[in-house]
Amino acid sequence: MLTYMLTAAVSAATLFAFPPDAVAAPTSYRVTSKDGVKLAVQESGNPDGPPIIFIHGLLGSRLNWEAQVQSPELRQYRIITYDLRGHGLSDKPPGAESYHDGRRWADDLEAVIQGSHSKRPVVVGWSLGAVVISNYLATYGDHDIAGGVYVDGVVELAPEQIVDHPEVYRDMTSPDLKTHLDGERTFVGLCFNRRPDDDTFNRLVANAAMASWDMQKEVPTMTVFAAEGLSKAHVPLLFIYGGHDALVDTPTTLARATALNPRIATKVYPDAGHASFIEESDRFNHDLVEFVRSLSWK
Repeated sequence: MLTYMLTAAVSAATLFAFPPDAVAAPTSYRVTSKDGVKLAVQESGNPDGPPIIFIHGLLGSRLNWEAQVQSPELRQYRIITYDLRGHGLSDKPPGAESYHDGRRWADDLEAVIQGSHSKRPVVVGWSLGAVVISNYLATYGDHDIAGGVYVDGVVELAPEQIVDHPEVYRDMTSPDLKTHLDGERTFVGLCFNRRPDDDTFNRLVANAAMASWDMQKEVPTMTVFAAEGLSKAHVPLLFIYGGHDALVDTPTTLARATALNPRIATKVYPDAGHASFIEESDRFNHDLVEFVRSLSWK
């Protein structure tokens, strides 16, 4: 505890020394993926700082990362968020073709890295966002990133790793609007062991309502290249999971991930659910800063 307090004090001193005028006003733009899908990208923080790219999960958007975007501890970094295909303000092409092949989602991350001119960013993926990182590693390797953080991440769409909620996933893709929206709300509720304030929760439910129905139908069968991606990664990887995750089986998933790559570092927040970065944002932000500081940026 004393060590943590001293570290936090040093971090705070560093932050107060950080010039406020170095933080640029938030900006928004779009990049185009290989298949023509346009992705909404947002930036904030220090434009000259090391870049961190945040990748949200299923039914989310950049708004999932508000506690990180607003964090004084993280404002020293160049913070980049984007809306996944089929989500938020990004394109929502119809049909299954645009969502089934996991390499398309990897191409999206590559488009964001190149379009933002990010030099060796840290990539942070929540839930489905972790699949995007794995598919990126399998498709592009790790030469252009400095490290990765999986946050309650899906490693493989395997029955032993995913907690079964068949009725919820059925309702989420129902053609009946009321059933569909109730399913979305239930899914968002399952993300938390300790539900956030009503404003935050309702905003996340609104996020979910914006997501493509075609995408939701296809995601359970999308191709995931975790075995290839994780096993070939040599950059540092940190896995942060909640001990009360109701969507991903934490012990089984971490066991599979470390079997694929024994170099992975892991942290479990015992009281958090599937959205540990929201439920314990201060702790998460501090752990992320410590991870980024530990990396080589050469």
